[in-house]
Amino acid sequence: MFEKISAWWSPSPVADDKPYNPSDPKMNPLNPKGLKPCCACPETKSARDDCFLRYDPAEAEGKCKQELANHIACMRSLGFKV
Repeated sequence: MFEKISAWWSPSPVADDKPYNPSDPKMNPLNPKGLKPCCACPETKSARDDCFLRYDPAEAEGKCKQELANHIACMRSLGFKV
């Protein structure tokens, strides 16, 4: 009887101290292929980069909002924190 009661007060098992790694499929089920941020979402990344290269830096921020938003949404859908 006292074994069950003492278990209530005993410290809980220590969780893994590993930092969150979105490229690890065991930690992130949204990224089953284990893609790293540099290799994730190549279509939206390419469209974003092309847009930023097409315009002056002063204009690019305003004209590439949609491409940037699409890339951020894609990265977040794979569990990356951007």
